[in-house]
Order: sequence, then C-alpha cells, then structure tokens
Amino acid sequence: MSTTTPTVSEPATPSPRPSRTEGPLGSRLLRAVLTQRIVLLAILIVVVLVTFMVMDAGDYLTAPYDPDYLAAALINAVPLAMLGLAELLVILSGRGGIDLSVGAIVSLAGMVFGFMYGEWGWPLWIAIIATTAFGALCGALNGFLVSYIGFPALIATLATFYAFKSLAIVINSQRPISTPPIQDLFSISRSVELPVIGRELPNIPLGIFTLLLPTVIVVWLVLARTTYGRRLFAIGTNDVAARWAGLPVRDTRFKAYLYAGAISGLVAVVTVAQFASARPDAGVSGSGMALPAITIAVLGGVAITGGIGRVSGVVLATLLIVWLNAGILLAFVGNEGSQYQLLALGVVLVFAALLNGLTNRRFTGAR
Repeated sequence: MSTTTPTVSEPATPSPRPSRTEGPLGSRLLRAVLTQRIVLLAILIVVVLVTFMVMDAGDYLTAPYDPDYLAAALINAVPLAMLGLAELLVILSGRGGIDLSVGAIVSLAGMVFGFMYGEWGWPLWIAIIATTAFGALCGALNGFLVSYIGFPALIATLATFYAFKSLAIVINSQRPISTPPIQDLFSISRSVELPVIGRELPNIPLGIFTLLLPTVIVVWLVLARTTYGRRLFAIGTNDVAARWAGLPVRDTRFKAYLYAGAISGLVAVVTVAQFASARPDAGVSGSGMALPAITIAVLGGVAITGGIGRVSGVVLATLLIVWLNAGILLAFVGNEGSQYQLLALGVVLVFAALLNGLTNRRFTGAR
C-alpha cells in the first residue's frame, strides 16, 4: 500500500496594491492639476495669454495684447497681491477668518498718509512707517474683536469696514489731498528697465521691486521659517487641539489681523502714489479692494476653513487675475470692459470655491 505525502500548497502571495502614483496617465494628470494648485494656475495663465494673443492676431481687440502691455498691467498686481497676502494671513487663522475691511483701511490710511506727507511735511520714510503702523492699529481692532471678544470675523470686519470708510470720507470733508509732494510721488510708480537684460525685456513697474517683492519675501519667511507661522497653520487646522497643546490661539489669531492691517497700510502708500492723490474712496470705489483680494487668496489655494495656503499660489493667482482683466479691457469698447471684469471676478471666485471643495472631497476622503 503506497502512501502519498499530501502536498501543501503555498499561500497565495497577495498582489501589491497599486500606489497612488500608478494608474492611467490621464488620472495622474488630473490628480496633479487638482491637488497642485501651482500647476493649475500656471496652466490657466498660459491659457489666458494664448487666448488673448490669438484674439489680438485676429484683430478682435482694441489694442495690442503684447509683452509691453502685459508688463504695464503689472502695476495693478502690486496692491492686489499685497492685499491677497493680507487675506492669506487672516484666512489661515481659521474660524471663518476673513477681512472685509482691507479696502477701507487702504482708504483711511491713505488719507492719513496724505496729511502726514502732503500737508504736514513729514519726511517720506517716517510717513510710510507711520502709515503702516496706523494700518496695523486698524487691523489690531479687527483682531481684538475677533480673537478676544469673540465676534464672527464676517460681522466684525464688516462693521469696521463701514467705520473706516466713513472716517476716510469725513476726515477731509470728502476732498482728496493732491498737494505737490503727493503729486510728485507718482514717480515711484514708474516703470524701470531691468539691469543687464533690460534692453531685451519690457520695462517693469518699480513697485514690483520696492514693495511687492519685499512683502512676498517677508510673508513667506514668517509662514515658513518662524514659530509664529507654524502656530498659525496649527490653529487654522484645529484650534481646539492647538489650545490643548498649549498654543496661544487668541494671540496668534490677533496678530494675523494686525499683520493684515499693516500690509493694508502699506498698500495705502501704493495707491496714493499711483493716483498721485490721497483719495477717500481709493480702496472702496466700485467693488472695492476686498473682493479681488479674497478672490485671489481663494484662487491661490487658500482653504476658506483655514490652515491651508501658500504664498506662491497667491502670487500666481494675482498674475492670472491681472492679465485676465487686462485682456477683457481690450475685448470691449468703452465702459463695458470694466463691467465684464466684475463678472469674470465673480465667476473665478465661484470656480475657485468649487475647485477647493472638489479637491477636498476627491483626494482627502471627506464626505
């Protein structure tokens, strides 16, 4: 009788799970576009530039959409990007953080700067520092109401918006300040030739180098290289956990509004120079400066719930908005262009909000 030894089958080796980087090329590209806001913004900028250049080649625009025009349009990027960075700070702080008063701070601080430099004869650098400090004081009021009193940011900054706007109007009986020193400030808004390679490129507005780039660098350093920046991201993500971890939640959120006010005060100097006049409606005329700043922040990838945002996203979003608006102005005759700019701004804001929500649901597992 023969005996056979039963064979024991080896356990099946489980097939490895496909990594998230594997899969069809289209899926990976979609993931990159939706999760990497920098990639999406770069693509959108290229699309806008190509679209309007094709329209220009077909004589559908009222003026050339060329590198010189694009470089000149960057003068509008200085205040928009700076206020976008201000909104980045307050939105990062979480708890519905938002600042509707940045435009009104620009108006009021601009009038204060007009008095100090244009009427009272203060030295320019002292007037700039004092105006920035005044903007910080206005931001501190917002921070106190939100962080220590507990007002919702939307209500608190809406109230201060009306207060600052009214003060800007009555402080000089609704009249702008256009004295010779203020008019001479227009020179700091001029375009300059870049060194070495400047002859091959269009002239760039001076404010890009003197105000915008320093602000971008400082905000990036604060968020990426300081303890305060890490605290700001932490409280924006979960302020309850941050409080249990011993972080100064109120103080951190308060400083976010204070810094946003300081940036708004610096923007006031920019607007006075661009208009060659301290105007009481500089930051609130039309749709005001708050809506474009919030749009730029959200489009740049800042999560409206707080805790997520990048400086580079804000900068690229600013370029997209500025060059889109510049093209729209050339696509319509008369005042129609400015109205379509507002339409485009609203569409972009809705698109950015939907994209943020889609990204969170699709790739973070949120339901």
